[in-house]
Amino acid sequence: MKHIISTPTVKTPADRFTGDVYLSLIEAPTEPARLAIGLVRFTPGARTNWHSHANGQTLYITDGIGLVGTRDGYVVRVSAGQTVKCPAGEEHWHGATDSTLMTHIATVVGDGKGDGTTWLEPVTDEQFAQVLAAATS
Repeated sequence: MKHIISTPTVKTPADRFTGDVYLSLIEAPTEPARLAIGLVRFTPGARTNWHSHANGQTLYITDGIGLVGTRDGYVVRVSAGQTVKCPAGEEHWHGATDSTLMTHIATVVGDGKGDGTTWLEPVTDEQFAQVLAAATS
């Protein structure tokens, strides 16, 4: 057994996220295990870029209210206690609403070369505004 006393928190890179997002890496994908787990905190309006995962991703919302969207325009509003599973290869994004924080535990199974994430372009402010308008109507 290994008792981990603290998990450092880092600000996520601006080339993968819009706004202020903070990551506490719980488990990194190291061989032979490939599981990556992170506690991710999004400030209001903050979100990931579009991205996909080679082996899918599971998000468990621990606090606040957020949004998870796919390329086909499907968006779910999420809150504490809910889980979203994103299938392998599906391009999606997730983040907080414009007025609330959102925290989730993200889990991915790596592809043997890392966590298997393919990062794409940002979700624009216009796209985000459209999602917010639809989610509140």
